[in-house]
Amino acid sequence: MLKPVPTNHVAFTTLTGNAAAESLALALEELDPAPEGVGTFEVDEATEFWELSVYFTSAPDGVALDLLAAAYGARPFVVSRMDDRDWVAQVRRELTPVVADRFFLHGAHDVEKVPRNAYGLLIEAAMAFGTGHHETTRGCLLAMSRLAKRGFTPRNVVDVGAGTGVLAMGASKLWRKKALATDIDPIAARTARENAVANGLQPWIFTGAAVGFDHPQARRRRPFDLALANILANPLKRLAPDMRAHVAPGGRAILSGILNRQADGVEAVYKRHGFRRDFKLVLGDWTTLTLRRGADL
Repeated sequence: MLKPVPTNHVAFTTLTGNAAAESLALALEELDPAPEGVGTFEVDEATEFWELSVYFTSAPDGVALDLLAAAYGARPFVVSRMDDRDWVAQVRRELTPVVADRFFLHGAHDVEKVPRNAYGLLIEAAMAFGTGHHETTRGCLLAMSRLAKRGFTPRNVVDVGAGTGVLAMGASKLWRKKALATDIDPIAARTARENAVANGLQPWIFTGAAVGFDHPQARRRRPFDLALANILANPLKRLAPDMRAHVAPGGRAILSGILNRQADGVEAVYKRHGFRRDFKLVLGDWTTLTLRRGADL
């Protein structure tokens, strides 16, 4: 598994716009001392408000951070010192198993708790999204379970924005089918591959770094009977044309990362691209949509 990064300083800022956030992230990588990692996160889709987190092993140059913040229209960085704690190890200890129908997501410390006849998925804390504790991940797993109970069996599965690869692995466990798992972040793609190995699913899971479906394996393996995408509402809307191009007629798309107030908008975009709702699940503030692609005219 991935080793914890020995950071002891973290700097935060916020700014408007994805392009500005990505440009600032690239500029930060040229600092001296160089950061160990830079992360971007969209806080609010409506306002395109982004947060940047920058991790250092030594105290960063505050003046350089202030200059970069001013140059890219960001708020001044707030720098904090972190204690020498193994944060990944702590998260592992605090993560409790997650149950989603017959899926049982757990860390290595809970391997003996996997119930008989459950689909056990070992997911360790690492530098990728998707330990199963978020409602969006649970929603996707529950949606797959419902499809299986209805007799749906995909032959070809893709997980776009896979994070830890939990959804691709869940599909492989549930249907014993091969799955492609892609993520825009190479670290996440590597994490998914390591998780597939840890779960004995390496022959079933192919992982790769890609934006959406832009991967040679996606082009080679399409059309897919089941596409999984647990990302955010706006990226899901932008993905709709590619989703139609890669999902087979009669195939399903399970979409999540959607706030309840955004669900109608996402569904409307996919309806224009030939998808109709099969069912939806609401868990807390989050909606998971299961859509069926209609036949080509």
